[in-house]
Amino acid sequence: MPAVRTGPIIGLTVQFFLLAALAVTVGLGAVGWLTGVGYGLAICAALTRGLSRAGASALGPADRVTLTRATLIGGVAALTADSFDRQVPVGVLVGLTSVALMLDAVDGRVARSTGTVSALGARFDMEVDAFLILVLSVYVAHPTGGWVLTGGWVLLIGAMRYAFVGASWMLPWMRAPLPPRYWRKVVAATQGVVLVLATADVLPRPLMAAALAASLALLAESFGRDVMWLRHHRPVRPGHRHGAGPSWVGPETEARKPRAVGRAA
Repeated sequence: MPAVRTGPIIGLTVQFFLLAALAVTVGLGAVGWLTGVGYGLAICAALTRGLSRAGASALGPADRVTLTRATLIGGVAALTADSFDRQVPVGVLVGLTSVALMLDAVDGRVARSTGTVSALGARFDMEVDAFLILVLSVYVAHPTGGWVLTGGWVLLIGAMRYAFVGASWMLPWMRAPLPPRYWRKVVAATQGVVLVLATADVLPRPLMAAALAASLALLAESFGRDVMWLRHHRPVRPGHRHGAGPSWVGPETEARKPRAVGRAA
């Protein structure tokens, strides 16, 4: 009989209570409820599967921080879905997002200080980051929540990571682990900050549009650099260039350290 992992179930329960609190305080329509509940179920299922594949019986302390962040993002997603039909409280949306972004600086430190760093935790953190950027991009891009100077191109900020994943399905060499790079974290943090400012609409519109464009350019450069690195270090077919047997082009010491495969930004 499969073991019951209470962590994901607790996370789903808290997600439901957060949605209920939003419904009571600021209102939440049917689309918001469906989005929030669907998101919560997806997180619960994915996390349960991840724990099972990792052979873990419970979430680590850092994973609980990430799950808290994921729950807040569920509220952001629900409000964003509702914003297509009605005006939603921007202050609440920005507040939930800001706390989620601040917690992003906490889970990694908790994992390192408690010696609980894991591939599952790194992947969980990465997927939560990517989804938040996607949701904020959707809010800023659409006419009801966003504004005229941006338009659909802002969606490229949120979609780029998923385009990277889609490309890796067709190009196996893009699935190789990437070496750590601090600039990647800086770019990821920049996306969150710029999108929150755009959501809050606190800067002059032309300046904010320029900041979003610069943010997209930084993201494209960061992803482009990683794609070039992966291409340069892709496996070589037998008999091609290096003789018989597959090999890796270039050094692979850091690329082979255990870590989550892929990237967030």
